[in-house]
Amino acid sequence: MWQKCRRQVFHWYSRIYGKESCLTGMQKVVRSIWAIGITIFLGMFFYRTYKAIPVMLPAGLMYLTMLERQERKRKRERLRSEFKDAILSVAANLRAGYAVENAFRETLQEMKVLHGEEAPIYQELYKIVQGLANRISIETLMGHFAGRAKLEEIQEFADIFAITKQSSGNMTEIIYETAALIGEKIEVEKEIQVLLSAKRLEHNIMSVIPFAIILYVSIASGGYFDVLYTTSAGRVIMTICLAVYIAAYVSGKRIIEIKV
Repeated sequence: MWQKCRRQVFHWYSRIYGKESCLTGMQKVVRSIWAIGITIFLGMFFYRTYKAIPVMLPAGLMYLTMLERQERKRKRERLRSEFKDAILSVAANLRAGYAVENAFRETLQEMKVLHGEEAPIYQELYKIVQGLANRISIETLMGHFAGRAKLEEIQEFADIFAITKQSSGNMTEIIYETAALIGEKIEVEKEIQVLLSAKRLEHNIMSVIPFAIILYVSIASGGYFDVLYTTSAGRVIMTICLAVYIAAYVSGKRIIEIKV
C-alpha cells in the first residue's frame, strides 16, 4: 500500500515539475505556494494539528495536478483558435500561387505579426519551417505537430492534408472547409461556456459554504466542535467529511466540464 502511494506521489510530482509540464518556472512557484497553503488549511481545518499536514500532501498534489490540467486545457484552446488563423493564412497563400512549403513559410511570418513569437502556433510553425529546411516532408512535419498538440482537429487535418498532398487534391478548398468546421466548434464551445458560467459560480460558492458555516459556528460558539478534534470518533467523522467533500468537489468539476 505504501509503495503504491509513493509511486502515485512520484507520478504527480513528475507530471507537475517534469519536462512534460506546461507550466513556466514562475507558474510552478505560485501554484506550489497555493498548494502548500491549501495543504496547511485542510490539515488545520479538519484535524487542528500540524501532524495532519503531511497526510494532506496528496490533496495538495491533486490540486497542483488540477491546475496543471487546466493550464494544458487553456493552452490547447488557444492553440486551436490560433491554428484556425494559421490554416486560413496557408489557404490564402496557396490561392495566391505559393507552393505548399512556401505557403507555410509565409504563414510563419504572418503568425509572428498576428500572435507574436511566444504564441504556441508560431512555435509550432517555426518547427515545421525548420524541418522543411532540413528536407523533411511537410506531411511528416504535420504529423509530428498533431502528435504534440493532441487536438482532434489538428490530427484530422494532418491526416487529410497528407492524403490530399499525395493524391494532388484541392488543398485550398479542404483547408477552408477545415477552418470553417473548427470555427463552428469554437463558437459552440463559447456558447456552452457562457451557459455554464452561472453553474460554475454556484459550484465555487457551494465549495466555500461548508467551511464558512463551520468557521462561523466555531467563532460564535467556542468549543462547540471540540469533540470532533479531541476524540478518535470525531477524527474518523472529520476524515469521512473530508473524503465526501473532495469527492463532491471533483464530481462537480467534472460535471461542469462539457466537451464538444
